Amino acid sequence: MRYVSLVFLALLAPVAAGQERPTMSDVLESSSPSDWRQPDPANMLYMELEHGRVVLELAPHFAPGHVANIRQLVGNRYFDGLAIIRSQDNYVVQWGDPNAGAEDARLHENAADSLDPEFFRNAEDLPFAKIESRDAYASEVGFSGGFPAGRDGTKGRAWLIHCYGMLGVGRGTSPDSGSGAELYVVTGHAPRHLDRNVTLVGRVIDGIENLSTLPRGTGALGFFEHVEEHVPIVSVRFGSDLPEAERLQIELLRTDTEIFNQLVEARRYRSEEWFVDPSDAIGICNVPLPSRPSK
Repeated sequence: MRYVSLVFLALLAPVAAGQERPTMSDVLESSSPSDWRQPDPANMLYMELEHGRVVLELAPHFAPGHVANIRQLVGNRYFDGLAIIRSQDNYVVQWGDPNAGAEDARLHENAADSLDPEFFRNAEDLPFAKIESRDAYASEVGFSGGFPAGRDGTKGRAWLIHCYGMLGVGRGTSPDSGSGAELYVVTGHAPRHLDRNVTLVGRVIDGIENLSTLPRGTGALGFFEHVEEHVPIVSVRFGSDLPEAERLQIELLRTDTEIFNQLVEARRYRSEEWFVDPSDAIGICNVPLPSRPSK
């Protein structure tokens, strides 16, 4: 019970002189099984690389059209044998067909070649757990279904945010030129200027190191200049198509609970001895999204 009492005291500001604030570990120790969720295998994407696996959770509530098209592409085995073609320092890793636009480009078969953008959704159609944070790109920020999101109350829009590990759909100049056949993951400082200009479809929940540690491309925008630099994609599958023994056994902390609110406050008010002058503030992309092996 010690941790529970400390956690609730963390929500009282200012704190009395000398009073201990809880750490993130304290908050997580006080969590109950209902504070955690197991992601739906049907929305978990497994990308096998020669050097490891990347597991992503998709967000169909934000981008239903693009997620449905990605589902079709994966069902077609479209990504199998393609490659990671871009690794830009402090920015993104991108994959797709190296021959896109050429005569020998891989066919999308019965998947769409392009889709109307899903840069944002009607805010009223989505759950939204707001956090207190001064943000340069959104009037409100918080979490929706486990994903970092922004909201604009005056226009009634909500959208996913370009935090580290987020999964986006590559596109050209035309807003409707993306389909999900080219995808990227943010592997550097959050490029928030891309918010509401690219369709975000999910985030990495395991194996980000297999993308973030790739050699950097030396071409423009971090594209690999030579075919031999491409990183082959062995396969991409949905979790629901894998035997249960091959699925990632993971639980994610829910973002719509009191425990998550307490975790945000523990990260806002840093009480660890190392901090000399804590900021007592937090940005949306600095809020951790804890995971643990499922029990």
